[in-house]
Amino acid sequence: MAAELTAHQLIAQHRPTLDLALETIRTRAYWSPHPEHPKAYGENGSLDTAAGKAAFDALSGTRLDLGQPGTDGWVGGEVSPYGIELGVEYPHADLDVLLPAMQAGQKAWRDAGAELRAMVCLEILKRIADRTMEFAQAVMHTSGQAFMMAFQAGGPHAQDRGMEAVAYAYVEQSRTPETAEWSKPQGKRDPLALTKRFTPVPRGIGLVVGCNTFPTWNGYPGLFASLATGNAVLVKPHPRAVLPLALTVQVARDVLTEAGFDPNLVALAAERPGEGIAKTLATRPEIRIIDYTGSTAFGDWLEANARQAQVYTEKAGVNTVIVESTDDYQGMLANLAFSLSLYSGQMCTTPQNLLIPRDGIRTDQGVKSYDEVTADLARAVDGLLGDDARANALLGAIVNPDVKARLEAASGLGEVALASREVANPEFPDAVVRTPVIVKLDGAKPEGEAAYTSECFGPVSFAVAVDSADHAVELLRRSVREKGAMTVGAYTTDPEVEEAVQEVCLDEAAQLSLNLTGGVYVNQTAAFSDFHGSGGNPAANAALCDGAFVANRFRVVEVRRPA
Repeated sequence: MAAELTAHQLIAQHRPTLDLALETIRTRAYWSPHPEHPKAYGENGSLDTAAGKAAFDALSGTRLDLGQPGTDGWVGGEVSPYGIELGVEYPHADLDVLLPAMQAGQKAWRDAGAELRAMVCLEILKRIADRTMEFAQAVMHTSGQAFMMAFQAGGPHAQDRGMEAVAYAYVEQSRTPETAEWSKPQGKRDPLALTKRFTPVPRGIGLVVGCNTFPTWNGYPGLFASLATGNAVLVKPHPRAVLPLALTVQVARDVLTEAGFDPNLVALAAERPGEGIAKTLATRPEIRIIDYTGSTAFGDWLEANARQAQVYTEKAGVNTVIVESTDDYQGMLANLAFSLSLYSGQMCTTPQNLLIPRDGIRTDQGVKSYDEVTADLARAVDGLLGDDARANALLGAIVNPDVKARLEAASGLGEVALASREVANPEFPDAVVRTPVIVKLDGAKPEGEAAYTSECFGPVSFAVAVDSADHAVELLRRSVREKGAMTVGAYTTDPEVEEAVQEVCLDEAAQLSLNLTGGVYVNQTAAFSDFHGSGGNPAANAALCDGAFVANRFRVVEVRRPA
């Protein structure tokens, strides 16, 4: 069957977008082709909010038949953190049939070249963007994010991250020319002359192991980095968050077919309850690349055991903010309150430890004691979340029972500066919604250290009393080195303290945000400009997104012959 999408059409439509992305990763300026306000989606002909909700609702009670080879049954059973059953079934794959079928399409995909692969990837992203509101509902009801966050993080921001990966993949593959004429002088004899051809070749099948909290935002970089570099991609979603990635696979397969490629270059591996196929998949010889976001324990297992694959992991860390001094006390409190509250702290970038000198901090409102700072921060969180409607819009729902258990246990770890409370959600009465807890700990006591040096994922933060700024910097260094950190923040008006914090973050490869008091928060990063993680500390072995994230997904093979 002839391709419905020709190379010429794809290049004409998407090359200008790729060029803008390439320029932006060079300048690190702000740019996004994907609007992050819902109103834009009614105005540009895409699905508006109501139509997206209707499309999502229509999926209930259906089988998402992807037409994959080797389907040996159907699986489902997702229940939204908001309390509704999704009611969608997905194909269960016989891997011995599916994986060879995926390999069969790689030759034509390899031979297509870096530019055409990038264009096909951008068409996939465009089709996803056209269904942003439907995807937002799917992300909301699998992750527990509130709608606006699910729309932004699961929609345009995830699409930006996918496009960023495509841009980096194109840069790295284009670094070597396709051909070269080589001539070596031989004095009086004729020169030695060769014609050389260089071809980026894929490693093999890439495996994307999805996470529960950010299925698209964390899934798209690896998916598109592997696909753009010539690899087939098998997507293994988290059992509680299948739908967003299953829809992604559906779109990718449609576009690949229309562009004349084998749709089995992208496939889904949904699992039966308790099946736990990630370990089985991760050690199959056909799997040559793995992208994983999730617990440290399984990330460490992958790095140790998936020896046949190039493994990219984003695990977990203990994110720290040093609060030493500020010239905008109210702005600091408001910024921190939002950062602690957003999505109930269920982000790998949410601050956990707030290191505050026990003798207090200098502010534009005079010296504030440790107790005053913690009490004022508690009031700021209370004020932010005092209205239940606003609280629901910021907090979303608790994603799983483990997070709820950690939240409830945290109050026994020390003096509670801010108690968590239940928030009713009138639209979804079965949703588990909780405000954050802030616990006061002494950084000089062993019992306090045991709590704050361990990750406590969820809406739990520790206000840790430290002896001095130097003590805070020392604790920061030890924490990042031993436990890792996706983010570090600091508030200081002292140039020497700022320099000391910066040196720690440079030494330990941790991304640092200084003195944020406005509408930018430590737990948010912008594609094309900010790096998410660094790959240089235990929290993650890769950054989203840089050249190292894509360059080892392919190798360059040379063929040379006499000129």
